[in-house]
Amino acid sequence: MKKTLFLIITMMVSFSMLTIAANDNKKRRNVATTEAAPAHTVLSSSADTLSYASGMANTNGLIPYLTSQYNVDESYMADFVKGFNEAINKIDDPSYNAYTAGTVIARMVKKQMLPSIENAVKEANYTLNSNKFLEGFVASLNKDTTIFKQEAATSYFESTMKAAEAAKAAKLKAEGAKFLAENAKKEGVISTASGLQYKIITKGDGPIPTATQEVKVKYEGKLIDGTIFDSSYKRSDPITKFRCNQVIKGWTEALTMMPVGSTWELYIPSDLAYGEQDMGKIKPYSTLIFKVELVGIESTEPAKPAEPAKPAAAAKPATPVKKVVKKK
Repeated sequence: MKKTLFLIITMMVSFSMLTIAANDNKKRRNVATTEAAPAHTVLSSSADTLSYASGMANTNGLIPYLTSQYNVDESYMADFVKGFNEAINKIDDPSYNAYTAGTVIARMVKKQMLPSIENAVKEANYTLNSNKFLEGFVASLNKDTTIFKQEAATSYFESTMKAAEAAKAAKLKAEGAKFLAENAKKEGVISTASGLQYKIITKGDGPIPTATQEVKVKYEGKLIDGTIFDSSYKRSDPITKFRCNQVIKGWTEALTMMPVGSTWELYIPSDLAYGEQDMGKIKPYSTLIFKVELVGIESTEPAKPAEPAKPAAAAKPATPVKKVVKKK
């Protein structure tokens, strides 16, 4: 795919300016279009022709890239060409390199860093003043320690965020514990010694897999607020295969009690799920809900004979997990 983005020769300046002038009634005109166009390029050799054609060919995909990655309005292409020509002639100038690096970092701060930090502090019930953030950012670069020394600012920020994260974790734990306590009282919900809860939707009559056997399942996972974070049902092939002891503890325990053909709803406390790990849509200390269909046992290892699901008093403790992996 032709997407080489960075080779443009001088003739492109004339082309861009003439294009904008011709479309003056359709697009906003900027100051750069009033500059005189350079003299027409003459191609006097095969090398000239190849070079010129190469320059044009290597702009394929450039404008869509500028639009999507840099939010460049195509009606301002003359300004882009002007900046390109200025930069190409100063590419070895240390002062200019520092300046252009500043513009790159400014975009990163504005588009990525600030939104990310704003979201993080918002989740912890804090507010970020973007202007003060930028003042502190620049003060550090200028080695201005009037208000904070670098180490003190870093320590303050990290300790505040750590405390906020701890408060958020405690809140999630409390919400999960409350949900499980209320859920345990519902009809049909069975609790095991480990804290796992499950409800039998469909009772299968097939064999029960062991922890080391590979199984075939269909599933859907959601948070206690109902947000679905993963579902094999939405894939072209909804069946997923793995060994019972290669997943989170709550799954391992449930699967090694389920006869093939069963569909259970699992209610998994965070310590039997991902614990303090941040899994993107699954935040640390999240209690999870899964609908799981045990379709079959893939491995040839002999399976246990089917037997009725056991109540809480007789339930087996969870099989230790050797490796926790995120389901795909």
